[in-house]
Amino acid sequence: MNRRQKKWLARILISAVLLVVMNLIPAQGLVKFFLYLAPYLILGYKILINAAKGVIHGQIFDENFLMAVATVGALAIAAARTGDYNEAVAVMLFYNIGEFFQSVAVGKSRKNISEMMDIRPDYAYIEVNGKLEKVSPDEVPVGTVISVLPGEKIPIDGVVLEGNSDIDSRALTGESVPFGVSEGDSVISGCINMTGLLKIRTTKEFGASTVSKILDLVENASSKKAKAEAFITKFAKIYTPIVCLSALILAILPPLIRMVFLGLSPDFSDWIYRALTFLVISCPCALVLSIPLSFFAGIGGASREGILVKGSNYFETLAKSKIVVFDKTGTLTCGEFRVSQIFAENCHEDYLLEIAALAESRSTHPIAKSLTSAYGKELDLSRISKVQEVNGKGVIAEIDGKTIAVGNGKLMSSSGVDFVENCAVGTSVYMAENGKFLGSVTISDIEKPTAKNAIKSLKNIGISKTVMLTGDRAAPAKAVAESLGLDSFCSGLLPNQKVEILETLLAEKGSGALVFVGDGINDAPVLSRADVGIAMGAMGSDAAIESADVVLMDDDPMKVSKAIKIAKNCMSIVYQNIVFSIGVKIACLILGALGYADLWLAIFADVGVMVIAVLNAIRVLFVKKL
Repeated sequence: MNRRQKKWLARILISAVLLVVMNLIPAQGLVKFFLYLAPYLILGYKILINAAKGVIHGQIFDENFLMAVATVGALAIAAARTGDYNEAVAVMLFYNIGEFFQSVAVGKSRKNISEMMDIRPDYAYIEVNGKLEKVSPDEVPVGTVISVLPGEKIPIDGVVLEGNSDIDSRALTGESVPFGVSEGDSVISGCINMTGLLKIRTTKEFGASTVSKILDLVENASSKKAKAEAFITKFAKIYTPIVCLSALILAILPPLIRMVFLGLSPDFSDWIYRALTFLVISCPCALVLSIPLSFFAGIGGASREGILVKGSNYFETLAKSKIVVFDKTGTLTCGEFRVSQIFAENCHEDYLLEIAALAESRSTHPIAKSLTSAYGKELDLSRISKVQEVNGKGVIAEIDGKTIAVGNGKLMSSSGVDFVENCAVGTSVYMAENGKFLGSVTISDIEKPTAKNAIKSLKNIGISKTVMLTGDRAAPAKAVAESLGLDSFCSGLLPNQKVEILETLLAEKGSGALVFVGDGINDAPVLSRADVGIAMGAMGSDAAIESADVVLMDDDPMKVSKAIKIAKNCMSIVYQNIVFSIGVKIACLILGALGYADLWLAIFADVGVMVIAVLNAIRVLFVKKL
């Protein structure tokens, strides 16, 4: 609770105590009026000032005007007729209580956004003449070596040049477990360096770095309003003048009819009281406050989970999701070649990997890197005397005086090796020593650990169809689709062919929505064409992130169903508040016009409904268990 809210709460408590004390003091007449005026002004002076400013600037029809007219009128009626000022002060008291709850609720959801904003780095360290100099991140060009001290934020995306450390990415991804980085690893801005000094060569300018893009997404999210939110804004602008005019008619027309046509006493005070009650009831605070707050809380709660939604309008579309389409590489799979199977025919598995790693140690090919990574031990390069690359086939090397062949089936055949063909899904690499077949390994792009559960989770929340579109070959695509339980897949696709298939799927969705999830630069056209495009933000391409409507900061496919659940929950609460608020308002307005509602019921219809709607709205923040 900030200082302003503490002062506000103090005013509410003081006024509540004074209101109770006033009822114990046997005062009458002007003395009683001025005693009650004290708590009224403590609570309402700002509202009266704002109402006056609104009238001066032509912005008359807002909640401040309604509250000012209704409560001043109630005070006047009490002074002239009843002598009971409790209703007028109570209206102002409970209105302040409702506004206070709303302020606290907005503050709570805003805190989630501000925590995200706290990832903004204020400076970067560069080394000048052997000393670290603090500079603005905007001034650091690509390729500069920056130093990041323990406890400091990484200011710009780059590659670790020197040092080892643990990295905390909680602010970006919601992941609480730190991970280790060392020389050669990529790091992204906004993460916190926890344990050791890192020297990082920047790969992007600050404006193009991950942290800048995230901040831009969050800061501009509120500018893209949902239809429900836009409707409420328009509704309030039309609704408020209508109810003000209706209240004026209610105060004047019935008394005139009674006097002119019926020959009865006009009883102006009774009808003015009804009109004032009508005004208090009609105040659209519950809708005007709770609906935007629901979306604001939804964006805040999602960002805390590492899901960045670019606007509240995407919550509406996400909540209607029926078909989810995935890219394969980097989305459902890790996007890295790894040894998935080893078939050692005439030697031990460790020896097979060792000679393969030695033979490929000088190559930068992804397959070579996967073999050296699978071996995982330090290589003695002095054992290698000669290496010959055979174009399109593999490598022949002299290791410990033996001729080692590592490559595809064509290399084995051309070397006269009698080998056993490997039929496993993936890329097969065969090894031979002095013409004798030793075995083979399968290298494949492995599935992400959470991918299977991600597909299962989507089906559990009502997604009718899951599809994978990939440029990869049919065999590995089919293996991934069957393993994960996808409904269908299409392989060997170019970017334009992905768009063509997506157009067909869009025709199948009916009244629902189609979501596409991808990470590569070739996914940008499909992300833009889908009803909602979701990009993998940690390692996804800039083009994909720019084209997407939602960004997942930790590349976890499980977050797709999480995002849809948050959207469904948000929209459910929005519709609950709309139905509840409008339903209660209409019922109470009818009762007020007929004279069956007093200011106490008006307080409930305005403040009570607002408090209930606002408390309901802040439930959107609680997304952990969704």
